[in-house]
Amino acid sequence: MRILYVHERFGALAGAEANAFITASELGRRGHVLGLLHGPSTGKNESGWEATFPHRFPVGATDTAAAAARALTEFRPDVVYVHKMADLAVIEALVNRGVPLVRMVHDHDIYCMRSYKYDYFSRRICTRPVGLHCIFPCLASVVKNRDGGFPLKWVSYTEKRREVALNQRFNRMVVVTNYMRDELLNNGFDASRIEIHAPVPRMGDPNLRSSFSDRNLILYAGQIIRGKGVDLLLRALARLKTPFECVILGDGNHKATCEALSKDLGLSDRVTFKGFIPQEELKGYYRECSVVAISSVWPEPIATIGLEVMRYALPVVAFDAGGIRDWLTDGQTGFLVPWSDVDQYAARIDQLLQDKPLARRLGENGLKFVSERYDFDGYIGDLESMFARVVDERSSKVA
Repeated sequence: MRILYVHERFGALAGAEANAFITASELGRRGHVLGLLHGPSTGKNESGWEATFPHRFPVGATDTAAAAARALTEFRPDVVYVHKMADLAVIEALVNRGVPLVRMVHDHDIYCMRSYKYDYFSRRICTRPVGLHCIFPCLASVVKNRDGGFPLKWVSYTEKRREVALNQRFNRMVVVTNYMRDELLNNGFDASRIEIHAPVPRMGDPNLRSSFSDRNLILYAGQIIRGKGVDLLLRALARLKTPFECVILGDGNHKATCEALSKDLGLSDRVTFKGFIPQEELKGYYRECSVVAISSVWPEPIATIGLEVMRYALPVVAFDAGGIRDWLTDGQTGFLVPWSDVDQYAARIDQLLQDKPLARRLGENGLKFVSERYDFDGYIGDLESMFARVVDERSSKVA
């Protein structure tokens, strides 16, 4: 099968890029022919991307619809697999050509003008579909400009509705959790065109288990941005009755604020901000970790870090935000705490630090769950089957 991937970047960067690269690499190994319609390079792992996608079609700054048309004409794909692509001229060119289309929904970009589905001031999760309330009272037409230059930029409500309408014409929308499926349904997408294919985390080391030592190490790994709720994690740590050490891995624009808060809360001697570290170095922390903290207050599509640490039989404590409840069952694989409830969050961490047999048991339950439910070969096989169905359905309509 000839599969044309579509993504707004070329190279490694974050979760969306990792998913595109890993799935394409395996599909190529299985004999499929891979092409890529892409935006600018990230400058990371370009050689790997070039090897995985032998047929490449860059999208320039102008006439992007023509670039999409050229890719379709020259590559002649059986199916197009769109990841992140905000350029509606590209999306419209793909839709109008009539080629079988599949879209991977990584986040809330398609149907949320702010892209993160919660109120900027209160951080309360938004449960409404895109509509006029996005303009008022949400004021989502004015958002932070992450591309440099002026700090704010304008988002068109009309264009956002157009984006939703274009994506509703895709043959399949691939989501990672039931929560994300419900978000699409809430925005008027056809239920028969939505499929759940949860990404599979990196395999753990079968010989690595935590010592659950008296060090009482609490680990956070991820971006340090406001939606990740690291400030709430710090406030919970300040309430703990059990001696502990917390290591916070990652970086982001909320890091300085959180470092200052940690100092104000008197946590400087127990909380360490380490920044980003290589993946292999994480294992050293996994060997000592007693609990992994996921403090997101924005509605996470899935939070794959939780699935990853469960590969190492580590218990997780997380707020009930977005798709996390798809894999974290309260009292079985960790603790799922009511959204933003700092007191209960602290109590659950205390419970695991004081009861190491419980922490170990919940961790082993998590390992069993993730090993049975998230199988990489099955994941890729399901994608292949979906592509084949979409192609067959399109062929039947044409015939």
